[in-house]
Amino acid sequence: MPRLPTNYRWQVIALLFVATTINYLDRQVISLLKPTLERVFAWTETDYSHIVMAFQGAYALSFVAFGWGIDRIGSKIGYSLSVTIWSIAAMLHAVASSTFSFGIIRALLGLGEGGNFPASIKTVTEWFPQKERALATGIFNSGTNIGAVVAPILVPWILDVFGWQAAFLLTGVIGFIWLIFWWIYYESPKRDKKISAQELAYVSEQSLSEPDETVNWTDLLKHRQTWAFILGKLFTDPVWWFFLFWLPSFLASTFQINLTRPSVPLIVIYSSATIGSVGGGYISGFFLQKGWSVNASRKTTMLIFAICVFPIMAIQFATSLWVVIGLLSLAVAAHQAWSANLFTLVSDLFPKKAVSSVVGIGGMAGSIGGLLFPILVGYLLDMYKTLGSISTGYNLLFVVCGIAYLIALASIHLLAPSLKQTTI
Repeated sequence: MPRLPTNYRWQVIALLFVATTINYLDRQVISLLKPTLERVFAWTETDYSHIVMAFQGAYALSFVAFGWGIDRIGSKIGYSLSVTIWSIAAMLHAVASSTFSFGIIRALLGLGEGGNFPASIKTVTEWFPQKERALATGIFNSGTNIGAVVAPILVPWILDVFGWQAAFLLTGVIGFIWLIFWWIYYESPKRDKKISAQELAYVSEQSLSEPDETVNWTDLLKHRQTWAFILGKLFTDPVWWFFLFWLPSFLASTFQINLTRPSVPLIVIYSSATIGSVGGGYISGFFLQKGWSVNASRKTTMLIFAICVFPIMAIQFATSLWVVIGLLSLAVAAHQAWSANLFTLVSDLFPKKAVSSVVGIGGMAGSIGGLLFPILVGYLLDMYKTLGSISTGYNLLFVVCGIAYLIALASIHLLAPSLKQTTI
């Protein structure tokens, strides 16, 4: 990285990292409170899957709406609107009184949270040159894991001291605190007075001449590159949602882990995902620095981490808790490394004016996959729970997870054999 009079772009990444941490903290609360809420509201696995589906359906719509809107109103206003909606929704969980009301409020949470990634990727595209974007994306994307690490520490303590309602209230308040800092400190590079002329020239080296116009989605859907990103998200996003919403209950049912206390296994798993997110962004950037093409750098990195998810299928043969934790840790780390590079493909393939829209379209596809996958999850787990062998249901799901990334990478390569920026 060059030595510049200012390095304000990394302060921008810090803001994105914190927001993404809050985003995942708010959505992770319910999975940790699941055993408690099952007792309070008499939920079945199918009931819980319907609540997850309500979130996913709204999240899909939100992703595509914010993707369209942020390309028009900008990251500052768009992100502020997103955080406001999801923080209000997070707090409203405290007044939910039935499975139905939880579903409605989870849908509202999804409507807000869908703005996080379109705004973040748009911001990275504006603030970073191509050779730094994967690392920058990996850093802010690691907030997804920090949120998932903080939740198993914070939520059980709040549950024990104040009750489950307070867990939703307190985590929701944090978003409003972040909004103050975002509104004070963030501006686009061309408007920000804190950035030096040298850093502005550096971050704008590939996009300074691009017009700030918008594009029609019908034009985007005509391009194979758009569909490459869509399928990449469709096949792999549901796996991450499964890791977020069902891993705590998997460990609780299989190894009798007490989720009303801080959970060391969950902390270890999601901490490893942080390493994967930053490491995945660093590795493809390292290959670029060595003179590899964008195509070779991104796809080689994604292949490495697609293979790293594959061993998760061996969980069915493991009897030791820490062997299982090791396999899960490798899988979630690999997913986040994969995700950092998948998001970066959008800025590799499309001009700045289309980035947020393409992220929104692909994010909607991933959320649709995340909406449909819980149907299978709820059905399998309820069926095998009735048969007295819920672990068999989880084993089948881990097989699906293990092969998803290789299928996704093959689809991306077929649709975008060379990663060159398309003309819109």
